[in-house]
Amino acid sequence: MPTTKLTRRGLAGITPADKRVVYYDEDLAGFAMRVEPTGRMTYFVEYRPGAGGRGVVKKRLTLGTTAELKPEEARERAKTFLAQVRLGSDPATAKAKAKRVPTFAKYAAAHLDAMDEIAQNHPEQATLRPGSIRNYRSLLKRHVGPAIGSCQLDAISRDEIKRLHTRIGKTSPTTANRCLEFIGSIYKAADHAGHVGEGTNPARGIKAYKERKRERFLTPQELARLGEAIRKAETTGIPYEPPSRPGKKAKHVPKNVPPTIIDQYTAAALRLLIFSGARLREILHAKWADVDMSRGLLTVFSKTGRRHIVLPAPALEILVDLPRINSPYVIRSSVPDQPRADLNRPWRGIRRMAGLPDLRIHDLRHSFASVAVSGGASLPMIGALLGHGSPTTTQRYAHLAADPVRAAAEAAAGAIAGAMSGTKGKITLIRKGAEDAA
Repeated sequence: MPTTKLTRRGLAGITPADKRVVYYDEDLAGFAMRVEPTGRMTYFVEYRPGAGGRGVVKKRLTLGTTAELKPEEARERAKTFLAQVRLGSDPATAKAKAKRVPTFAKYAAAHLDAMDEIAQNHPEQATLRPGSIRNYRSLLKRHVGPAIGSCQLDAISRDEIKRLHTRIGKTSPTTANRCLEFIGSIYKAADHAGHVGEGTNPARGIKAYKERKRERFLTPQELARLGEAIRKAETTGIPYEPPSRPGKKAKHVPKNVPPTIIDQYTAAALRLLIFSGARLREILHAKWADVDMSRGLLTVFSKTGRRHIVLPAPALEILVDLPRINSPYVIRSSVPDQPRADLNRPWRGIRRMAGLPDLRIHDLRHSFASVAVSGGASLPMIGALLGHGSPTTTQRYAHLAADPVRAAAEAAAGAIAGAMSGTKGKITLIRKGAEDAA
């Protein structure tokens, strides 16, 4: 084994040979350099990990080439690594492991692809629904990817995630919170896959912004307008309306555009949503094989797992009249062997005709629950009807069930108003003693 001083003067005396030659430093044991026939010179350290001894196989850790490192820099790096070895670490293994850790963007994309395949082919085993996967892909592309996508999973700090959350939260707190959820789900999967340490999640502990849950319940009058709009949409059609572009005038507005008549399956999907309180994907992905007409049940695999949706009489009537034409799905799409993706285009026209421009399809589910609560259904019953995974989710309807409280308030206010007007009602004042006792 040739030895030399791996210094500037020592390197000046080295010339390439016909084959690779390794030179070991005379002063620092384990510090060496290999010289290729091409003239390429690479520094490395050689050591025995663990307790050492001749029974332990030597390992090598590359430091860099002479074009990248000066001799003094290479020597300092070698000293650092060799000191770590004496303390019991294995730098070569740690470096190899670091190379195997994927970047956030690469791992997140692969994970979402795998989840999407499961959701499409084995929905009963899915932990992420198609809608969540689409949202996560959008967050990865627009927000999370540009910020931390190129970083390895084990190199992302909590401060980086906090800065990302704060920056997005200045304009969109809800999106910022969804980014936290997305990052947390990716680290949970990476933990199971062994890419990061147990419990590693830089998004954990970051306080989410407060969100105001939107509540939109249809009144009986609005339900009547919506029903009439659906009837018109499937008979006379939805009148054409040019797209609205604030601040811009359309140069060429088409004339004499015929109304758009929705097909029987679109109308059926909307009515099934109204009559069952189901989620949009639960109806669009429903298969005839999962419909039990005799018991009035539809078995679905939703975001909370496998559940049975109760199909009341109006919903069953719709299914009885719906043709089963060359498709396993109840709501037939343009591609017979695939479920319909959405109802966005017809829904925009129908809600416009009904005079309900702010109404979302998901609000039909809320309206179903509100009518059920007003009819006397308990909150646990509402949770069962809607397939809620947690009782806290159903609590948003608690204020609708407070009929006794409302009745007491109405009676008290009526009595007060009557006494003040001098025409109706009478107020019984609390006696001084009773007030003190209270």
